[in-house]
Amino acid sequence: MTTATSTTPVRNAPRVKPGRIVYHVLVFAFALLMLYPIAWMVFSSFKPTKTVFTTAGELFPTTWTLDNYVNGFRGFEPGIPFFRYIGNSLFIAVTATIGTVFSSAIVAYALSRLKFKGNKTLFVAMMISMMLPAQVLMVPQYLWYQKLGWTNSYLPLIVPYCFAIQGFFIYLMMNFIDGIPKSLDEAAKIDGCSFYGIFARVIFPLLTPALVTGCIFSFMWRWDDFLGALLYVSDTEKYPVALALKLFSDPGSSSDYGALFAMASVSILPSVLIFLFFQKYLVEGVSTSGLKG
Repeated sequence: MTTATSTTPVRNAPRVKPGRIVYHVLVFAFALLMLYPIAWMVFSSFKPTKTVFTTAGELFPTTWTLDNYVNGFRGFEPGIPFFRYIGNSLFIAVTATIGTVFSSAIVAYALSRLKFKGNKTLFVAMMISMMLPAQVLMVPQYLWYQKLGWTNSYLPLIVPYCFAIQGFFIYLMMNFIDGIPKSLDEAAKIDGCSFYGIFARVIFPLLTPALVTGCIFSFMWRWDDFLGALLYVSDTEKYPVALALKLFSDPGSSSDYGALFAMASVSILPSVLIFLFFQKYLVEGVSTSGLKG
């Protein structure tokens, strides 16, 4: 009796192209090059202050200590803990971000969906404003806010962003709105929705990826805003984190670099956590903002 044997063809293992290996090696090396300064700062925050620069060539500390974090959270100014500066930054960043995102969404909806006289002129003016360097507007803005009595307060750091002054977010949301079919607007009109109802019930809920993208960028920009705080905030107790970090470094007297690196490591945590948790929405908002429906 003979038995039939079936043989299945053996597939060859996919060959890895040398160019792909070189690509991944270069990307990995570039990533290490970009992340090394951050890693050095974080590990230096666990070194004794006196050995931070004497062992600058060593990435890992030989002696681990948490004194830098204790001294850092205690604060440099007497009676003002570092948590106060973190709270100031959170207040500025969250408030300005909410105002930026909502005002930009409203303006983007008007420029994208509503047809009125001067629509294209306003769009061109918005695009031109994106090309102006911030340094060009710095002096007139400061004089304006000084006349209004807004200096030494958070108003210059929050109020302007509640009126859609950043064309980047408007342009981002306009492109996203252009990808939403207009048939949804027409169906909402048939159901009796006004322009406000269409925006609130149709457009705004579908803008979630673009809104989250705008929130991420706006929060990070406001959190890291050093120049704005330096111009308009003079009281130490009102300093945000970006400005408070310089208190640990005083070339005229003494500098606590260990506490500086410790608080700098803490200050980057919000941006890192936001990026990690909302990375999906960030990629989706940027990748789909240019699609047309």
